Amino acid sequence: MDTLLHLLGAGAGNLAAYLAAHVLLCLLPAFFIAGAMTALIPKASITRWLGRGTPWRVSYPAAAAAGSLLAVCSCTIVPLFAGIHKKGAGLGPAITFLFFAPAGNVLALAYTGSILGPEFAIARLLLCALFGIGIGLTMALLFWRDDASHDAETDALFAEQASIGPAATGVLLSLVALLIAGTLKVQPLNATLLSLQLPLAWAEPWQATLNGWVPFDAAKGEEGVSLQGSLLIVLLAAIGVAAWKGLETIFEGMGRWTWIALGLAAATLLVASLRLVPGGGGLQLQLTGRVLAVAAALLAVLTFARRLDADALQAWLWESWRFVKQIFGLLVAGVFVVGVVRQLIDPAWIQTLAGRNSLGANAVAVLFGVFMYFPTLVEVPVARMFLDLGMHPGPLLAYLMADPELSLQSMLMVAAVIGRRQTAAYVGLVALFSIAAGLIYGAWVDGVAPGWIGLGLLGALAGLAAALSWLHGRRQAVGGAQAS
Repeated sequence: MDTLLHLLGAGAGNLAAYLAAHVLLCLLPAFFIAGAMTALIPKASITRWLGRGTPWRVSYPAAAAAGSLLAVCSCTIVPLFAGIHKKGAGLGPAITFLFFAPAGNVLALAYTGSILGPEFAIARLLLCALFGIGIGLTMALLFWRDDASHDAETDALFAEQASIGPAATGVLLSLVALLIAGTLKVQPLNATLLSLQLPLAWAEPWQATLNGWVPFDAAKGEEGVSLQGSLLIVLLAAIGVAAWKGLETIFEGMGRWTWIALGLAAATLLVASLRLVPGGGGLQLQLTGRVLAVAAALLAVLTFARRLDADALQAWLWESWRFVKQIFGLLVAGVFVVGVVRQLIDPAWIQTLAGRNSLGANAVAVLFGVFMYFPTLVEVPVARMFLDLGMHPGPLLAYLMADPELSLQSMLMVAAVIGRRQTAAYVGLVALFSIAAGLIYGAWVDGVAPGWIGLGLLGALAGLAAALSWLHGRRQAVGGAQAS
């Protein structure tokens, strides 16, 4: 019984830490962006660059380039993936965007280079881009019938929209700015502009209580729950209640609960951007550059949103709420299960199972990433810890490629968007390509001649090209038979 209670407590603690640290400034803006993509952007604007009919030489590099600019974790990217997919992006480019964004974005690569070395960052960039496009192309050819059916559905849903207006453009860009302001780790945003000491004697005892409820080890990448985090969890629950009352019936009009939900969301984002530090017998409130940036972005969102017509505004809010209902529950369940399973994995197993560059070691590293998910940027110092514990660089790269994509909560959310069958294929392809990436990089680290590595990579690419060509020929044959 004690073991069961410990595991349940670990799951609840992991969930609380995640909700406190990552949902508001990351996931909340992402839901609104996904809703805006679906409700406000014409299908033609998406399909011009990412549609299934766009030449692959354009759509797949465009998907990777778009992903490289978003310094967000895998849970945050799923709503954005859902938004572009629903609006008409082809399955292949959308999958490339989903794969590349959390693992190959500029900030993650820069941080990888600073902690693990520039060679590791370059390998991660090249292999993520190459294999991300390969995964997308394979998915597009495997599920071309589903993709064509989905494309027809988006034609029926969004055929009436011809162009995106200036107000919608302003809303979308302001929301992207809000996401960047809340997540980017740069000095102007992190800098403390003003510090106030609040005489709140209960702050330090409450933080001590939270540390007792949710113990954590920062060296393992665990985050715990801060006093500020506990406040944000309460505000998040209040947003949920107000949104259920105000957004579930949004097409009946903007009622009191709608405005309460939106007001709470804006206020909570501002609170999340503050820095609250218990100490000195009270609570230190620090006003950072992030607060000003978030406030400016929120003001811009409000300014442009007021210029939308009532139908567009209601459609945007409804689509955002629909994504929350579709995805958030699965996220909560996945994070809880990960917290439980993490307690059953001994880090000492790393050196034993992944201390050399073998097929089995790379497979173990990929499997390890499923249950030891860490948010973007947290995963890099954790990877440093794994390296210090004896993990070979090859399996370590396989882990870093798989961890953002194959975390349990991410798989559950992706399945809610594209279905279990396509998700199973995606998971299998990510695992396969991540293992291949680890073997290739590990061989280079072990001193295998670059010529042999290049020859092996070319052989793998030739095999992939042959498989894709066969799938393409089969698709053409089936399509011709149906046409006749």
